Amino acid sequence: MSWFAASSGGPVNRPRTNRAYVAALFDLPFNDLLFQAATVHRQHFDPNAVQLSQLLSIKTGACPEDCSYCPQSARYKTGLERERLMAVESVLEKARAAKEGGATRYCMGAAWRSPRDKDVDQLVEMVKGVRALGMETCVTAGMLSETQAQRLSEAGLDYYNHNLDTAPEHYGKIITTRTYADRLDTLRAVRQAGMKVCCGGIVGLGEERKHRVGLLVELANLPTPPESVPINMLVKVPGTPLSDTPALDPIEFVRTIAVARILMPTSHVRLSAGRQQMTDELQSLCFFAGANSIFCGEKLLTTDNPGNRDAMLFAKLGLHAEPHACPAKPTEAVEAPLAELAVDEGACCDPSSGCGPSPSTSPARSAVDGLLAETVGGFIDIARRQAVRRTRRLRGAGQRD
Repeated sequence: MSWFAASSGGPVNRPRTNRAYVAALFDLPFNDLLFQAATVHRQHFDPNAVQLSQLLSIKTGACPEDCSYCPQSARYKTGLERERLMAVESVLEKARAAKEGGATRYCMGAAWRSPRDKDVDQLVEMVKGVRALGMETCVTAGMLSETQAQRLSEAGLDYYNHNLDTAPEHYGKIITTRTYADRLDTLRAVRQAGMKVCCGGIVGLGEERKHRVGLLVELANLPTPPESVPINMLVKVPGTPLSDTPALDPIEFVRTIAVARILMPTSHVRLSAGRQQMTDELQSLCFFAGANSIFCGEKLLTTDNPGNRDAMLFAKLGLHAEPHACPAKPTEAVEAPLAELAVDEGACCDPSSGCGPSPSTSPARSAVDGLLAETVGGFIDIARRQAVRRTRRLRGAGQRD
């Protein structure tokens, strides 16, 4: 089944996996593992499309937790400036700029152990405002009660991010102020409220491969696998307990991406924190292994994500921006302003979802191939028309044979 024939109904419930199977995947020869991951990826997604998510820290620093990797913890002297919760209109102003720059998914992050009810009041207004712009919404704000989750769901929040971070048996070495069960409880509340889940982890925390195996098993064995799986590479921030942790081998990081893709075939697998430190070659291997989402925001914890570098990499690899969350058959590109991608009418699924225009009703959909958003401004990548035509000719020849 080709990627565009796959269902867009979200991740598929798969039989529970086990650590022996996942460890065996990690042990495959590198080329075999990447081939298997790329094959799975092509069955469910356009292999050359990458989801662009913009991240805004709406409340920064002063978190009471002791996550040993995090510069936002109040327990560590990292030089990160504390910022109070942003005003709703300030967030919406940033979101409008993100949309104009081509982002289709907007993530709002707040450094809390858990939000107060009055904080949720503001989150609700932010979510409503961003959705009104026609963007997919995601929030990460710590642990949620069932009531808080329900309120965010009723506001229209698409995704809630709450990572597991690492395997259960390694977790206590990284965090002591929040239990693994606490995290699972929040994920349960999010699902029960009807929202999608964004949940992944961090590698390079000083863990062993068996712990990376354990993390991916936990993610894949959730009652419904996360629709979005961010895989973070540790950013070693001076002042945090993990600042001197030995770096993870890049090939091992690619293996982690590939195994995540195989285990969760219909999820977006996102290159998250640490991407700025990755070479173009490493990122390219990750895309081949099944990563199909990146953050293109101004800040991801403490690191910038320069759009110009992303543009050049996408041009070299022939990648293009995914138009919105619903898979659509690839079309031949034409040059058009990035702003045209934000047409609101003719949503391809539920009209209330805010997920964007339908391929059949929006002329802008045909402009998607070859476009990439830059957070500072917006630019047009050179369309890959000839490559698309060659692919179609090959497909046609195969059908005739």
